[in-house]
Amino acid sequence: MKFTAGYWQLAPGVEAIVAKTIESVEFDEASLTAYCPNRELHHRGDTLNGPLITVSLSSPMLGVIRVRLAHHLGGRAPIGFVAASDRPLCTVEIRDESGWSIIDDNGCSDPSGSASGGSPSGNAADLPSPADRPSTTGPTLLKEGHAYTLTSGELSVTLRQGGPFALEFRHDGQLLTQSGGRGSAHYTVGGESYLASQLGLGIGESIYGLGERFGAFTKNGQVVDIWNEDGGTSSELAYKNVPFYLSSAGYGVLVNQAGPVSFEVGTAATSAVQFSAPGETLEYLIFDGPTPKEVLERYTAVTGRPPALPEWSRGLWLSTSFTTEYDEATVNSFIDGFEQRGIPLSVFHFDCFWMRQYHWCDFVWDPAMFPDPEGMLARLHQRGLKVCVWINPYIAQRSYLFAEGAAQGFLVKREDGSVWQWDMWQAGMALVDFTNPEAAAWYCAKLEALLDQGVDCFKTDFGERIPTDVVWHDGSDPHQMHNYYAQLYNQAVFELLRRRRGEGEAILFARAATAGGQQFPVHWGGDCESTFVSMAESLRGGLSLALSGFGYWSHDIGGFEGLPDPAVFKRWCAFGLLSSHSRLHGSTSYRVPWAFDEEAVAVLKHFTLLKASLSPYLERVTGETVEHGWPMMRPMMLEFPDDPACAGLDRQYMLGDSLLVAPVFTASGEVDYYLPDGQWTRLDSGEPVTGGRWVHETHSMMSLPLLVREGCRVERVG
Repeated sequence: MKFTAGYWQLAPGVEAIVAKTIESVEFDEASLTAYCPNRELHHRGDTLNGPLITVSLSSPMLGVIRVRLAHHLGGRAPIGFVAASDRPLCTVEIRDESGWSIIDDNGCSDPSGSASGGSPSGNAADLPSPADRPSTTGPTLLKEGHAYTLTSGELSVTLRQGGPFALEFRHDGQLLTQSGGRGSAHYTVGGESYLASQLGLGIGESIYGLGERFGAFTKNGQVVDIWNEDGGTSSELAYKNVPFYLSSAGYGVLVNQAGPVSFEVGTAATSAVQFSAPGETLEYLIFDGPTPKEVLERYTAVTGRPPALPEWSRGLWLSTSFTTEYDEATVNSFIDGFEQRGIPLSVFHFDCFWMRQYHWCDFVWDPAMFPDPEGMLARLHQRGLKVCVWINPYIAQRSYLFAEGAAQGFLVKREDGSVWQWDMWQAGMALVDFTNPEAAAWYCAKLEALLDQGVDCFKTDFGERIPTDVVWHDGSDPHQMHNYYAQLYNQAVFELLRRRRGEGEAILFARAATAGGQQFPVHWGGDCESTFVSMAESLRGGLSLALSGFGYWSHDIGGFEGLPDPAVFKRWCAFGLLSSHSRLHGSTSYRVPWAFDEEAVAVLKHFTLLKASLSPYLERVTGETVEHGWPMMRPMMLEFPDDPACAGLDRQYMLGDSLLVAPVFTASGEVDYYLPDGQWTRLDSGEPVTGGRWVHETHSMMSLPLLVREGCRVERVG
């Protein structure tokens, strides 16, 4: 949020405590702490009746620096995404005019990084020259005059005691960003406290990420509030808010708290990214690059890597759609239609009304529509299909689980001890309290019965409408739990599937998420309109999520709301089958291709078979996602960070490292795309195409720009 009115003045009603200078610096075996008053200190009396901002610097892993800001330390710590432990300092050096001397050597040449700190020891006369000393593998601290530099890998941060407050972050000596001026500040607005920090923006620096955001791909000039909402894909609201951004200057920043965070990207100050959160403390981590891939690799090493997924999950998923009428005969008619037309299906999904109306969720099949669920699921398996069913974490009052959950204390409560309820979505619905391990186990036991029947995976819908006027079982701050609830919900279901189905076989289709949610995939883009405009905004959301650490992503082919024009559906089929995961799903109408026209059947078949032929290549790309945390669908700037023309591209992407995909967003087939420098080859024809230029083409419904990068190989079958 903005605390200022222009550059010079505070906004009306805002009081500020801004770190002005660094009065003193202390360090121990794991961190460096600076004490920063909000005024210049000319005599001892200046230390009275004035606050301090305490700034602590440490490193949880090489190439990552943690910054903790605090005004008052007595409050409740926020929920964080990164553990509090930090690597011990490997060496501490003091240099002065006579050379340098070491005051602490913790023996961090041990690559395990497990050495512990000790008391100061040694002197300059006893030490070998710098050239003869062994290299270290842990963070190091250098004091040179009044300057302190904490170095972790090639990333360093420098501050200067006695001078104006400033933190300077460098990669291998080159300045990445800095925090000065209002770089560390406490604000009071209407009696509420906030901690804020600013990190400088360089000329031409672009900011990406901050979750699945459907607006402009580069976040410069935007105000982004990290607060999960069920807002569709056409506004500034988002289902998946992630307080992490990636900079084109070669670093990333994670604000390490699950509660609300406000980002002012070049808006509170045009030369800085400001981030702020309610409370008396704020913690953020800087992730070194220098390439965007290296930033994501470090970020996912800390917050969790995407796991391997079953190969069958990359095939085509078909849904019943949301409010359509269906029973087993309807389901079979769809599957028969796909078989007759030679379109391979991998997964059949039952959306909400597999359960009785007003009973969501009781996890009981509607007996009027599905009188023999076990037999039906067995018959679907005999046809080579996996089965997914829709669930959410809400318990309708009419569900038999409501009374059961309330009696056992498994539902979220209000401050007066009553069960929290409302009538939005389901009449009298309550919310499962996943902060209670017994409640999570109770919920998962109900799902386990479905697995016993033959269900293979779950669509974990919702998780954004989480109230703040409640009391959680573990005492969590309700504002911290609002975003983090999706993490607990998806984690509980994913770990059940992993336990029951085995490593590499668990998969969700989830909507809500926050930082670290990439560990429980897949996530899809939510409720979009059935238009070309919404198709493009969906892609922007997926690319933004990709730069927020998420390795897999999907969307509703054809759009969710309304009935798509046949041209929209056919163009979306090509885009959808060249995404990491591919699902046909709608709201009030079926998404079988013959409902549009016969050409739609041919288009869907062509691209389904094309994706199947790319299976060896996609398997290799999946391996990179699991090992390095790189997304399968990659923004152009991730693969071509040195090409300035790629900085803002959001209507095309790389599928893995080798295959450029440019979806067509027009009925006419006209498309403009940028081809980076080098020689490219069309995947379908083998025709060479010279890069380093923009290309304008017209494509039939059966094609789109799909080119192989020079020097790369796209493994195929068939």
